[in-house]
Amino acid sequence: MKTYNDVSVPNFMYGTAWKKEATKGLVELAVDSGFTAIDTANQLRHYYEIGVGEALLELYKRGVKRDSLFLQTKFTSIDGQGDHTPYDRSANLTTQVKQSFESSLQHLHTDILDSYVLHGPYTRYGLSDSDWEVWTAIEDHFKQGKARVIGVSNVTAEQLALLVSKASVKPMFVQNRCYAVRGWDAEVRKICLAENIIYQGFSLLTANAREMADPAVRSIAKRLNTGVEQVIFRFSMQIGMLPLTGTSSAAHMKEDLTAESLSLTEDDMKVIEHISSSALR
Repeated sequence: MKTYNDVSVPNFMYGTAWKKEATKGLVELAVDSGFTAIDTANQLRHYYEIGVGEALLELYKRGVKRDSLFLQTKFTSIDGQGDHTPYDRSANLTTQVKQSFESSLQHLHTDILDSYVLHGPYTRYGLSDSDWEVWTAIEDHFKQGKARVIGVSNVTAEQLALLVSKASVKPMFVQNRCYAVRGWDAEVRKICLAENIIYQGFSLLTANAREMADPAVRSIAKRLNTGVEQVIFRFSMQIGMLPLTGTSSAAHMKEDLTAESLSLTEDDMKVIEHISSSALR
């Protein structure tokens, strides 16, 4: 998988949200299991970015090379931060982005980020002046070569269309929570496909528990001698997504990675694509 600016990206990403003090050990376990892409954020409320960095130092000691890993982190606004921010709350937004970015470099013990993502727009509808200021600051880090790829998370189709049409540098990534009942985020994915933007799907399992329990999905998993989780991950890959998993289980990490070697038929894909209507019956 490659971004439109020709950066190679792994097919699967390990997410570190809500891991707290367990972050270091779980990142080490994920890389040992075979993951080469790690997602985090400079947001202490839900992530422990420093723990990711501690894991990286340990992995490097054991021979893992920095250039074998794809590191992605995010800029989070004050509203998403809670009591602690990695930047001066009173500074302008451009300065906040710069301070957060530099803090992430220190946390992750690197001089370049593979991917830097706006954690979410400041408004629910459209894009505000704040969004444009932050995106311009993120673009500047890309233009300076400090981030190889830039993207946006938690974005609507309307917001993404605006960003694509007016940004100096359009996003290479979109990362959204992905619901089957919304056609697996069909409207946003349609824009991504048209603009050659890679769609990262998170909460693919937790947001779709009812659909995963559907007999049709279980039947596919049984035929392939795998789990329904791996079927969902494989489906996401075959429709062009880059899926995230945040499992804390060593066994599940290895099982999830087997999704890369599975193959779903055209009929399988149609069943899963429309599974929400089936699950409602």
